[in-house]
Amino acid sequence: MSFKSSQAVRKQGQPDMPLRIAVVFPGQGSQTVGMLNELSEEYPIVKQTFSEASEALGFDLWAVCQDEEELAKTENTQPALLAASIAIWRILKQNVEFEPLYFAGHSLGEYSALCAAGCIKFADAIKLVHVRGQYMQQAVTGVDTKMAAVLGLENSQVISVCEQVESNNDDTIISAANFNSPGQVVVAGNTEGVDIFSQHIQCMGKRIVPLKVSVPSHCALMQPATDALAEKLAQCEFQLPEIPVIQNRHAAEEKTIATIKKALTEQLSNPVLWTQTMQKFADKHINMLIECGAGTVLSNLAKRQETPIITYPTDKPERLAKLFEKLNEE
Repeated sequence: MSFKSSQAVRKQGQPDMPLRIAVVFPGQGSQTVGMLNELSEEYPIVKQTFSEASEALGFDLWAVCQDEEELAKTENTQPALLAASIAIWRILKQNVEFEPLYFAGHSLGEYSALCAAGCIKFADAIKLVHVRGQYMQQAVTGVDTKMAAVLGLENSQVISVCEQVESNNDDTIISAANFNSPGQVVVAGNTEGVDIFSQHIQCMGKRIVPLKVSVPSHCALMQPATDALAEKLAQCEFQLPEIPVIQNRHAAEEKTIATIKKALTEQLSNPVLWTQTMQKFADKHINMLIECGAGTVLSNLAKRQETPIITYPTDKPERLAKLFEKLNEE
């Protein structure tokens, strides 16, 4: 399929304003039971994509998406979300002509971004995130863990409180896991660490919201999973991306296969730099984001950045229609 360069697309009547597009892929927390059911009725590629994923996994991934208990298991959530993102990416390629300047994915979504960019084969990516979920769950077997979102504090303040809790309380593990937007930072750790941290935040008069998750991503507790994933990634064939991917580890485009894999590995036990990624897009004059996957989490985060970028979610027929209308008017 031929694509127009997004640098060449112009708004009607505004020839000096090129449409500069980046596509972003969501991570865990975006899943819902029955996600993409409506799209599957209109676009056969959805079921075809899930069939490919099911064949790679050896079980029916579409059926998992209809079962709340099964979908909640991180080893199932991760391939389900990746399949949903790639299914929508395939819909986009079939129906509109555009060429993104950049990709990025939030946490798990980074695998979707790399897959869409031609860096990882779809079947390989599905199997990778399935075992990634298993490694993550195994890493905290027998450990009580939590994640929580802190609202209304600077990044540096959250980091400072985490360090204070760990230094003053033996056996506590707590650190920033996701820098999502200015004033919204997710923390992760063991239950004791997050509980003590929460008390500090409440004493500061700020809000902290517990998150319903099965594993504490992007903290030191994930180190065993990091080590196991590194071995698995070493066995997987990668290509350099056809479209630049801004990765979570350093909010940067990695230039070699070795550094792409290293960033994927280190991502598990280090924070997601999403605020920094969004600022990088703003600095590169991106003026339109497409959220390619389930839900609207990234669309909502985009509104809260220092430089908000209009974002189009894609997981419902009416949302896709709105995006197609926008792209076809250019």
